[in-house]
Amino acid sequence: MLTAIIEQAILLLALGWLLTLNIRRGRHHPRLVILTSGLWFGLIAIVCMLLPFTVAPGVLLDARNAVLFVAGLFGGPLSGGMALAMAGGFRLWLGGEGTIPGLFSLMLALGLGLGMRHALRRGWARLDLWHLLPVVVVLHLTTVALISWLLSSAEPVLLQPLVGPFLLVMVPLTLMLVFILRDAEQRRREQLALRANESRLRAITGALPDLLFVMDEEGRYLEVVSSDPGLLFATDEPLIGKRVAELFAPELAGRFLDFIRQSLHQKAENTLVYALETRSGPRTFESRAQALDGKPAVVVLTRDISARVRHETELRIAAVAFESFQGMLVTDARNRILRVNRAFTEITGYRPDEVIGRTPSLFSSGKHGPEFYRQMWQSIEQLGHWQGEIHNKRKSGHLYPQWLSISAVRDAEGRVSHYVAALSDITERKRDAERINHLAFYDALTGLPNRRLLAERIKQAQAVSSRGGKLGALIFIDLDNFKDINDLWGHQVGDQLLQQAAQRLNKVVRETDTVARIGGDEFVVLLGDLSEESAQAAARLEQIGHKLLEVLEQPYVHEVHILRGSACLGLVTLDDHRQSADELLQQAELAMYEAKADGKGRLRFFDPVMQEAITRRLRLEEEILQGLEAHQFCVYFQPQFNDRQEMVGAEALVRWCHPERGVLAPGAFIEVADAAGLMDRIDRIVLLRACEQMALWARLPALSEITVSVNISAAQLYQDSFIDDVLQVLAQTGAEPARLKLELTESMLITDMPRATARMRTLKQHGIRFAIDDFGTGYSSLHYLQQLPLDQLKIDQSFVRALPGDANSLGIIRAITAMAGSLGLEVIAEGVENEAQRELLQQNGCHLYQGYLFARPTPAGEIEARIVERNGTIANPVREGS
Repeated sequence: MLTAIIEQAILLLALGWLLTLNIRRGRHHPRLVILTSGLWFGLIAIVCMLLPFTVAPGVLLDARNAVLFVAGLFGGPLSGGMALAMAGGFRLWLGGEGTIPGLFSLMLALGLGLGMRHALRRGWARLDLWHLLPVVVVLHLTTVALISWLLSSAEPVLLQPLVGPFLLVMVPLTLMLVFILRDAEQRRREQLALRANESRLRAITGALPDLLFVMDEEGRYLEVVSSDPGLLFATDEPLIGKRVAELFAPELAGRFLDFIRQSLHQKAENTLVYALETRSGPRTFESRAQALDGKPAVVVLTRDISARVRHETELRIAAVAFESFQGMLVTDARNRILRVNRAFTEITGYRPDEVIGRTPSLFSSGKHGPEFYRQMWQSIEQLGHWQGEIHNKRKSGHLYPQWLSISAVRDAEGRVSHYVAALSDITERKRDAERINHLAFYDALTGLPNRRLLAERIKQAQAVSSRGGKLGALIFIDLDNFKDINDLWGHQVGDQLLQQAAQRLNKVVRETDTVARIGGDEFVVLLGDLSEESAQAAARLEQIGHKLLEVLEQPYVHEVHILRGSACLGLVTLDDHRQSADELLQQAELAMYEAKADGKGRLRFFDPVMQEAITRRLRLEEEILQGLEAHQFCVYFQPQFNDRQEMVGAEALVRWCHPERGVLAPGAFIEVADAAGLMDRIDRIVLLRACEQMALWARLPALSEITVSVNISAAQLYQDSFIDDVLQVLAQTGAEPARLKLELTESMLITDMPRATARMRTLKQHGIRFAIDDFGTGYSSLHYLQQLPLDQLKIDQSFVRALPGDANSLGIIRAITAMAGSLGLEVIAEGVENEAQRELLQQNGCHLYQGYLFARPTPAGEIEARIVERNGTIANPVREGS
């Protein structure tokens, strides 16, 4: 029996564990819990009936009634009904004499459980020991009574020893099972309430625009609640577990830790405002912290106040802007003044108390009619703003120009609530504009029209001439020797002379004509209505020109000094109305330069030939630039020989391989290139190609000892980078410096003798040789020849070509050779064209020659070909005319 009771007790405890687990696992599916609970109640009741102790045949004693009672109490009608159906069905299947009482006992136990459940819900009873104990005792006594009723007269004796132990075990076990399930049910309800509270809290915090953090005293994130992830710190890692020192800048992290610790120590709410880079960009936050009870942590409620900060900043800016240097005026919708600033008072003279409550009509000048104001208010109503120039009246009564801007302010419903006006006194601006306009179109010194205004009047004169048929004209005037007067007497005297010249010119011409100063000492006179006939117009123009020359040649008085001057004039008639003002001025200027070339006090009419010459020059300059870009410039070499007719050197001469005109010698382009500043680029090409060729010839035995001469221009010699450029080319090409000879002219050296000498000596130290080209035509001085590190003198070809008939040239050549011999210098003659010249040069001590007698300038390849053809010996001298 004891074993059976223990087994029943274990089953009841197992039922409690199973039902507790069922409640916990099925908390998300309450309907399923009801069904599974009924199933577990029924199964345990069946198991209890399988492990009973038998009082008499067919009479069983077990804990099934306790199970059914608990099923009714906690499971309710559905779970209890399932358990009763399962237990009752099994009892019917077992059969025996106690089947009917057993079924009754099951129904009675379920009924007691349901009744107790109803009493609890009504509040008639509580689920505690004193209310449960009587019901449980009644339950089990009823079970014992039913069993004793089933026994025969002799069998009750068998039941009596079992009643006490059964009640002592079953009553406490039943109560224990009830309390276990009560606690499980209570925990389930608490968990449901906790989850509901948690969901409600999350819904509330999720609806808030603020951030919620729980942080410990070390600044570590314990919890993070945010409805907008874009407001969190810009990091890809989770924030929970991170400390502010790992996320924030050191200064901000220190402020935040002080903020947290202060909140913990003071146990009061604290506030911190800070800026932070978030996932959605830089934001400004305001955080409030409150310490948690019983835990060293704080709850931090953080709000994004970026919009508020911007709004406050805008308000401060607006307040400062309102008190700006610009006058401000605010009115209501009825146009009554509400507020003005200090600038308004300074501009108008009215104090705020004098205008507030009144309308802006107070400032009306009377210069604008109703139509002006109607258009102004129409623009404000349609576009919301208007701005423009208006004349208003100050408090003093003076009228002044004002720049006014009016904007309408609308409320949320789109109705105009205010008008804001900004006004500026533009009196000085208009005066400045007039002065600027005068400076833009008039010469500041003489007050005459300048080039811009002259161009406009030329267009007008052409239009008038086109309609009326009478020709106009331009006279371009340049004062002679004006620079000398400036240098001698100073710019102040020069300015006075220009002013007097302007006055004299204005006295000669008519009021309808224009005298303009276009710069420096240059004036232009525009004449109109000369004549319909070109010849008569030209005659009239020439007559006026002479009058102008006459007045400009009259003495200029400066204090006690009398200055005399003159001018040159260029004349052009306006007979081609298609020409622009610039083209006409250019033609008149060209004519003036032609007059100046003839001397002082001259005038010249424009000739189209002048324009053609300038056009050709500009075209050639452009072609030279294109040729440099297209690498059309190359180097020819003219061999140099000794008196044994051996090739000892060559002069590098530039040639232009023109795509249309063929190979051009320097005379076709050097002058234009030099004037255009392009000689430096050409000189660099010649030096580079000469050194490249010299390096190639060094590999040929027959040409390895020859020197190559390169002409150096003044622009190249006096460049700061001249020495470095020459040495760089030698290093780049691998040419031997001792085989390079640089040729300079005497005139170049005179420009800056010390500087030239220093540069020549520096290059001389590297082995480079020097020669004076065209010697005898310039400043031939023994003094500078002694100073310069020279190696050779080249007799100019003008002396050589005069041989043998010119005794003076021969005498000069003898003097050069004697001078060179005394200084230990080589002498070479250029331009040798016949044998008589060579023989005479040889007889007078010159043993090196260059000229058409020996060879013309030719590409390097042809020189090499001749050397190879003659097996290392030079071909017979070329005896050609020049």
